[in-house]
Amino acid sequence: MIYTHRLIMRPLTLADAPFMLQLLNDNSFIRNIGDRGVRSEAEAAAYLTAGPLASYQQYGFGLRAIELQQGGQLIGICGLIQRETLDAPDLGYALLPDYTGQGYALEAAKAAVQWAVALDLAQLYAVVSLENDASKRLLAKLGFRNQGVINWQQEEVLLYQLLLPTS
Repeated sequence: MIYTHRLIMRPLTLADAPFMLQLLNDNSFIRNIGDRGVRSEAEAAAYLTAGPLASYQQYGFGLRAIELQQGGQLIGICGLIQRETLDAPDLGYALLPDYTGQGYALEAAKAAVQWAVALDLAQLYAVVSLENDASKRLLAKLGFRNQGVINWQQEEVLLYQLLLPTS
């Protein structure tokens, strides 16, 4: 578990499939991250199994559920994702629309960066759609540097990099 001032970041479980179905089909998720084609709770469970749950087993990290400390409401996901196409993990996050603009994404992302430092990672990446100005601002606040446009899953996106202190 990772605790911040207002949040709890915990490993995702198959019990989170209804939430993941909602998040993955949110218009802002589809616009800014992509349509994962998940349309049922069973597909959401399969997405969790093949994604975050497999990542925990293979790498010891992955996306985590973000819950409010007060009330326990599940509001989003944030964590570290190891992609085959990148030589270091990337920071990923997404919140339900009712919880954006309140500093939760920045709070969770800061905790994920601290987690990466604790794991002794040398760097992190972040992949951002060209139009996602809110994520560009968030990454700048965290110290990520824009590395330019790359071709990612058949579309152009921005690649950001953060060099981390190592022991």
